[in-house]
Amino acid sequence: MKKNSLVALFVLSCAVLMQAQRGPEIGVVLGASNYFGDLNTNYSLKRLGPAGGFVVRYNFNNRLSAKLAGMYGRLQAMDSDSENSFQRSRNLSFRSAVVDASLQIEFNFFPYVHGSDQDFYTPYIFLGAGIYYANPKAKLNDTWIPLQSLGTEGQPIGGEYSLANPALAYGIGFKSDINSVWSLNIELSGRALFSDYLDDVSKTYPNLLQLQNLRGMQAALLSDRSGEVVPEPIGEPGRQRGNSKNNDAFAFLTVGLVYYLGALECPSIGRPQVKEKAKVKRR
Repeated sequence: MKKNSLVALFVLSCAVLMQAQRGPEIGVVLGASNYFGDLNTNYSLKRLGPAGGFVVRYNFNNRLSAKLAGMYGRLQAMDSDSENSFQRSRNLSFRSAVVDASLQIEFNFFPYVHGSDQDFYTPYIFLGAGIYYANPKAKLNDTWIPLQSLGTEGQPIGGEYSLANPALAYGIGFKSDINSVWSLNIELSGRALFSDYLDDVSKTYPNLLQLQNLRGMQAALLSDRSGEVVPEPIGEPGRQRGNSKNNDAFAFLTVGLVYYLGALECPSIGRPQVKEKAKVKRR
């Protein structure tokens, strides 16, 4: 009876250790990126760009973890893709590389234990904060020109928007073991921005003559490009150019291969065969 009680206590201890899974993971992700904002108001996926990055995750237990994610993507949009007549007449466009880093808290819907025959997969959600860097450019005469320094909405010299800004990271995902150390992670990750200038479009048209005198002809040409597609340019001073009430956003859809560096083994007590039975099963 006493021996059986010790065995039962040992097995219970193993179960508790499994539930309190701790350990780091590292991995790489690949996928697609997409922009949403003044030049893509209909949430079109027509201009998807490539994306890639890395993740470093620390599991506090089988439900909760912290994750550091670093991402790179390509974003672009064109008014010519829109079904809205004003946007087509506005005729603005941009492209930008985006570099993003965020720290996230992740919650598993199901218990997740690496190497388990039962708890080897789970959907999850996450929320966090980060920072991103983007430098919007537009094409003029076959040359891609950075827009921030041109002050295309009449920003004073020294009052240009920042290229690096904070963001809120959020999303959903699904992870599943491939074996006891490798797992597959599929994730849809969004970034809510605190800036509306990811695309260089936010407020109203400036006085183009004053802009030309201050910044040069290039700035005026890239501020109002409607003359390239309609007989009469629409860029009157004070006329709406963008919608500053809705900040821009972007998202990543990725598939990741993640390696688990932690270990899940019960302490060595009692008979060796009991230890083997109490281990988390490895496939």
